[in-house]
Amino acid sequence: MKIKRLWKLKNSVHRYLVDNIYEMKFTQFEEMDIWQNAMHLTTLIYQTTNDGEFKKDFWLRDQIRRAANSVSSNIVEWFERQSNNEFIRFLKIAKWSCGEVRNQIYIAFNVWYIDQLKFETLKNTSLSLSRQLSWFIKYLELNRKQWKFVTKPQKKLSI
Repeated sequence: MKIKRLWKLKNSVHRYLVDNIYEMKFTQFEEMDIWQNAMHLTTLIYQTTNDGEFKKDFWLRDQIRRAANSVSSNIVEWFERQSNNEFIRFLKIAKWSCGEVRNQIYIAFNVWYIDQLKFETLKNTSLSLSRQLSWFIKYLELNRKQWKFVTKPQKKLSI
């Protein structure tokens, strides 16, 4: 049963990556869907934490914002380093931060800072991004030797 699930996971991950990421060459991190989705989550978090009682709870507000910022920042940090060796590590850190955001969304809901609709929206957005990061990490781990993530070289500035 486990083998069947792994096979399905590998095929779905492969399909996702072929359709969205695999063999794409990026010149800027802004072109990456995974970064755009992370920025969408961050924007939702900032909009949510600017309302009502949430904005008065400085600790929770600042913590959830830092965690949301960490997701996109780790994707960018890898991109700017352009190192395949560190890519999986930075994606894992981004995924962990995404989980931290989701935990804090539950806290905000449990103390009535957000309503059911906002809770579901934030939870589903963070879960979707977390799955996207997981698929990408699993694919890279399974195909570490074959896969090369290549960014187009930037033009050197002449000084």
